[in-house]
Amino acid sequence: MADTDRVRWDQKYAGRVGGTPGLPAVFARYGDVVPTSGHALDLACGSGSAAVWLAERGLSVSGVDVSAVAIQQAHQLAHRRGVRDRCRFSIADLDDGLPPGPPLEMILCHRFRDPRLYQQIVDRLKPGGLLAISVLSEVGAQPGFFRAPAGELDVAFADLQALAAGEGDGQAWLLARVKGERP
Repeated sequence: MADTDRVRWDQKYAGRVGGTPGLPAVFARYGDVVPTSGHALDLACGSGSAAVWLAERGLSVSGVDVSAVAIQQAHQLAHRRGVRDRCRFSIADLDDGLPPGPPLEMILCHRFRDPRLYQQIVDRLKPGGLLAISVLSEVGAQPGFFRAPAGELDVAFADLQALAAGEGDGQAWLLARVKGERP
C-alpha cells in the first residue's frame, strides 16, 4: 500500500475514539454463531470495535490495520473495556499477505477487499472455522476499483459451507464455515 494510503487512513481516524464494541451491522444478528473460545483475526480492524467485541465474547483476537492511528485507538478501546490481555493489535500492510500466526476459529474481514488473500483466508481457518466477510460490491452501485463484481464471494469461498449471504445496495457479504469438524 502506498504511503499516501496510510496517510489517508490515519487522517480518517484522527480525532476519533473507538466506538462501542460490536460486530459490524451486517453480521450483528448472527452473533450467536460466533465462537466463544480460540483465536480470531480481524483484518483491517480499524479502531477495534469488532475485535474488542470478539475478545469480550472470549476469543483471543489479533487485529491488523494499515493505520497507526486506528491501531492506537484499538489498543485504547481494549484497555478501557478490560480485554487488552485478549487483544493484540498491530500495523500491517495486507498487500504483503496475511500476518503469520496459528490456525484460527474465526476471521472477520469487514469492508476490506483483496482477492489475492481469499485462499490465504480459507487456508488459515481450522475445520469448522467461521469466516465473516463483507466487501463493497458493484451490485446496486457503480462499478469501481474497490468494488467486487457480482458473485465474487460466492465463487471465491465456494468450498465453505455458507450460513448466510447477501449482495445488493453496493455491498456483498458472506458468513460461512470451513467444512469439517469444529475444533
